[in-house]
Amino acid sequence: MRRLVSSGSTFEAQIGYSRAVVAGDWVFVSGTTGFDYATMTIAPGIVDQTEQCLRNIESALVEAGASLEDVVRVTYVVPDAAEFEQCWPVLRKWFGEIRPAAMMISAGLSDPRMKIEIEVTAMKGTRTEGAREVP
Repeated sequence: MRRLVSSGSTFEAQIGYSRAVVAGDWVFVSGTTGFDYATMTIAPGIVDQTEQCLRNIESALVEAGASLEDVVRVTYVVPDAAEFEQCWPVLRKWFGEIRPAAMMISAGLSDPRMKIEIEVTAMKGTRTEGAREVP
């Protein structure tokens, strides 16, 4: 059984995708940008966009019956790789205890105003047991 989650973004209907897809205990959240979907505006900087991306992702996860604590994989897409480090404090704030597997790709995005796009995969009911430092 598969359930689709929508954010109400006009992009979903125009392009033909869902904000998230729930398949069993898995939740796949589409690449999410820093648009505030209520106002269809986007902040100019990567730090503010990262915060909005994560608020958008959190909202989709909640609607899907999951939470950020269930995130097991995250992919960041940043057009300007040199800007990525600016996001680290925000990412640490949201994922510091969760510590999902992660990857950053530097690639162009569909709108030049977009500074970051974030995609996550979550598995409902999973929680981080704690990280072990590897010598």
